[in-house]
Amino acid sequence: MHQLTSLTQQALYLVLLTAAPPVLVSLLVGVTISVLQATTQIQEQTLSFAPKLIAVFGTLGFAGAWIGTQLLRFTYRIFDQFPNLVAP
Repeated sequence: MHQLTSLTQQALYLVLLTAAPPVLVSLLVGVTISVLQATTQIQEQTLSFAPKLIAVFGTLGFAGAWIGTQLLRFTYRIFDQFPNLVAP
């Protein structure tokens, strides 16, 4: 039971770790665009959406290999530990 709890904890940490780069970039771009909109008083919705979309896709393109490596490493670890989880 302890192994399953540890594995779940590792999975949740991996989700936070791999989701952090695009989320943080989207946050930074959103705050920057909001400050720009507040100073210029331009309230166009697409002005906020398009740069965030481009920034997130750029971040995923840049960090995609690292994210994939982390997910693959975790998958291998699960498959290696699977016999220990099933056996009583």
